[in-house]
Amino acid sequence: MSLIQKSGNHEARRGAGKTRRTATWIALTVTAIGVIAVAGCGGSDDSSPGDSGLPSSTASLAQVQHGRALVTTMGCTDCHSHGVNNPGAANWLSGYTAGGQDPGTFAIGPFTTYAANLTPSATGLGPVTDRQVFNALKHGLDPAESPNAVITGDTPGQGGFPAAPHFLAPPMPWIATRHLSDSDIWDIVAYLKHGIKGVANTVPASQGPPDFWASSYTPDKVGPVTLPSYPATGEQFAP
Repeated sequence: MSLIQKSGNHEARRGAGKTRRTATWIALTVTAIGVIAVAGCGGSDDSSPGDSGLPSSTASLAQVQHGRALVTTMGCTDCHSHGVNNPGAANWLSGYTAGGQDPGTFAIGPFTTYAANLTPSATGLGPVTDRQVFNALKHGLDPAESPNAVITGDTPGQGGFPAAPHFLAPPMPWIATRHLSDSDIWDIVAYLKHGIKGVANTVPASQGPPDFWASSYTPDKVGPVTLPSYPATGEQFAP
């Protein structure tokens, strides 16, 4: 989703109830990827969805429908649609809006982060490519601040991974979404970039430390990039 909110770590959510829901995520949402300057939610925006990076070059209806199922069952709307899980809503997945009981803003230590506009608007994910959104969900990289590149590893400076990564800000749970299959992640991308209407809504840039959260996402703090084979030490199969 900086465009999907500016994401990361979901422990600092907006209340105990929301925290429990976020903790159960298998993953998303894109990014919490934040945009720049504040403005109110507007009407539809028909801007171009950007360059395609989908494996088959173009999105299919099947991909979009499966992406919709994932987005609506993984808690994405808790942040990006004010807790209202309704694709018929006028401001569906358009992120933070000023005012109201649940505007989509989060206090993360001394910083404030905002739920990004995930729609294919020029004020949302429109300016970034499908591949950049994929990299947000797979590698935690802010799509607006990271290259449009195929990434083959998670070591800074190697395999296409930025030497100075700009990670999504909390509470975006990319540390969970990265464990989805690539196919599932691409389906989410297909839905966000090619399956919903653009909504003109500029979201403020999320605040964060100078290293853009890089020191917060080391394996000792968030777990390994690749999960260990089953059963790991804390697991046991008991049919």
